[in-house]
Amino acid sequence: MIRVGSREYLVYYPFALLGVFLGLLYLDYQLVLVPLFLVPILVARTAFSSYLALKRSHEATVRILVGALEAKDPYTAGHAERVAEYAQYIGLELGIPPGRLERLRLAALMHDVGKLVVPNHLLNKPGKLTAEEFAVVRKHEDVSVEILTTIEFLAPVAPSATSEAAQFSPVADDHGQPIEPHIVAVADAYDAMTSTRSYRRALTQDIAFAELRKNSGRQFHPRVVDALIASLRRRGAVHGDGHELYVHHMDAPRHGVGSAGLGDLLPEDSTDEDASAVGSTSPRGNNP
Repeated sequence: MIRVGSREYLVYYPFALLGVFLGLLYLDYQLVLVPLFLVPILVARTAFSSYLALKRSHEATVRILVGALEAKDPYTAGHAERVAEYAQYIGLELGIPPGRLERLRLAALMHDVGKLVVPNHLLNKPGKLTAEEFAVVRKHEDVSVEILTTIEFLAPVAPSATSEAAQFSPVADDHGQPIEPHIVAVADAYDAMTSTRSYRRALTQDIAFAELRKNSGRQFHPRVVDALIASLRRRGAVHGDGHELYVHHMDAPRHGVGSAGLGDLLPEDSTDEDASAVGSTSPRGNNP
């Protein structure tokens, strides 16, 4: 049974009023003024249909790229989908308007597209990367930017694929720098910590939160960190060790080369405290 006044039907009220208005005009002026209203309506309908077709085309392009990642490395594709979901949570928490929220989703989905050119044996290496391997993997950022800038509708989100744009700086924040790259960076680091990678089992959500907070205001944008944690708690969402839906590396060690799996180039004599730092040397996340 349809409840009159339900919010989902509010969108139809303006059209109902327009119909009444056109009916009154027809009664008063017959057919003289009706075309003046019908023509703009038809034009608007055609324009809206074109917009929907373009949106479907854009979505198909993104899905092709995500599908290519899936075919190359299922973990990377699943990671991109989760980062996009977390980024949306953060964006909603921060009150980002719908248009920017959609661009944020695309930026998160595409932030690792450059990994298409990285050999799988490096992406899934169970131990530390050598300096030469690190240099190869780090090129994925440049490739991501190049791919995104060549696709017109994705060009605006290209900066979100770079670690430089994602690195938090209080001075830059004071100058109104875009917050989207910081959102992608926090969502990316959170998923890196709470999912099993080839070189480390997933961490618990509490550890991930603690790591993000520890680096808040230094590496990560404080408002973004707070927004992610608040949004996940409000939803009752739990991720990490014991809560993964899919595990692609069942043989991953319990303790890897950094608590976030991001310290791949740490020297052998690094302390445990150094090894727990999030992201400053990671070539496999979004923060090389």
